[in-house]
Amino acid sequence: MSGRLIKWSVKLGEYDVKYEARPTIKSQVLVDFVGDNTPMKCMEEDSHENEKGLWKLSVDGSSCVSGSGAGLVLTNPDGWTLEYALRFGFKATNNEVEWEALIA
Repeated sequence: MSGRLIKWSVKLGEYDVKYEARPTIKSQVLVDFVGDNTPMKCMEEDSHENEKGLWKLSVDGSSCVSGSGAGLVLTNPDGWTLEYALRFGFKATNNEVEWEALIA
């Protein structure tokens, strides 16, 4: 095996080929993208006058061996809330469950 590696190393050496390790892409990339591209004006919690007329959606999901599910709470500008629970019939990670809940 080492003979083959040396042979390839010599052959590729004349082309000045260099190996650079590719960094791993973590699942946090999508969350960071959404967070970076979300308008902050709607998310300011200090200013309650900007929140008049806005609906709020809270989503949370979880996954375990026995299944996965999610919960949603939708609140209208008057404070009335609608709660909804979802149970998924497929295996998924916690992040996938939360995205499925948001889509629902």
